[in-house]
Amino acid sequence: MNISSGPAHETLVPPAGDDAYSVVRLDTRDADDHASCLQHWKQRYDQLSAGSFNGRFDEYWFGDIQVFRERTNQVIHEVGSSWQGSLTVGVPVEVDGTGSFCGTPCGQDSIVTLTSDDELDYRTPRLHDIVAVTTDCQVFLDYAMRVEHRDLSAEIGKQRVIDATSEQAASLRGFLLTVLTSLEATPELLRHHQIRKGLEQAIFGSLIGAFTSTDDAARGMQHSPARQLIVERAREYMSAHIDEPITVADLCTELQVSRRTLQYSFQDILNLNPVSFLRAMRLNGVRRELKRADPTTSHVADIAARWGFWHLSHFAADYKAMFGELPSDTLRQSTRIHPASGFPVTV
Repeated sequence: MNISSGPAHETLVPPAGDDAYSVVRLDTRDADDHASCLQHWKQRYDQLSAGSFNGRFDEYWFGDIQVFRERTNQVIHEVGSSWQGSLTVGVPVEVDGTGSFCGTPCGQDSIVTLTSDDELDYRTPRLHDIVAVTTDCQVFLDYAMRVEHRDLSAEIGKQRVIDATSEQAASLRGFLLTVLTSLEATPELLRHHQIRKGLEQAIFGSLIGAFTSTDDAARGMQHSPARQLIVERAREYMSAHIDEPITVADLCTELQVSRRTLQYSFQDILNLNPVSFLRAMRLNGVRRELKRADPTTSHVADIAARWGFWHLSHFAADYKAMFGELPSDTLRQSTRIHPASGFPVTV
């Protein structure tokens, strides 16, 4: 990573031999220094308004995902390009006024996109706070086609500022901020492959939801037997992989249906969406593992992470709502085989 000595920065290095993720947090006092914060981008920032510059940068990188938040307090002209083969989607958290992104006006509820084939040309408002994701473009487009049956390459086209609703912008903004807050509290959870996989799929789903879809064909499939078959096949797959933290994207890929079709089928047959159904199955999986675990050597966070729960406070609340006790209570009361007697004992 190329960061000038100017910014006061904190780089959190994962454990030795673990290159699964990286975390960078920086405070900057110079626009030119700030431009070098974003890993593997080529950028130049020119300050256009008068006054002392203050910036803040936070970045988490795992797998094909680079999620970051950037805050500046002066009008900046940003030029440059992202890393090869990437797609970036961003949404402002807070702005003072209107900016110009690749020649198009943008404000609080604008969703901006950039590919590595585009030249970044962004005049920011004076107060500018944005959260964004950069990912491998082809991986994301393949996911959208496989899971949502949507050709986002054609839908987005050459639009650099997406005509989204305020609700879509708020949903994407809120989700990405939640991701950042969770990772700031427990970045070490990114050591777990299932957390990285689950976060990637959740981020992809949130990005896809930010783009308006005109395809509502799934609503037209009102034939209950067809939906019943989809639900039955989904439950069979879940049962066959009961010890694996399955995701909705896994189900869509296995059944070769879109997320929307899966959603309508579960809602029609079980009056429950597939996310809630899977969450219940995963919570039960965590509970079984907690009951078998040794409370002297096991940790709730690690067990939850193995089942794909990356937001620990939400997990604890969902667990208590489901089972009437906290996961830590289950672990403390877990049973295991006594080495001498061979009989289960309560610890």
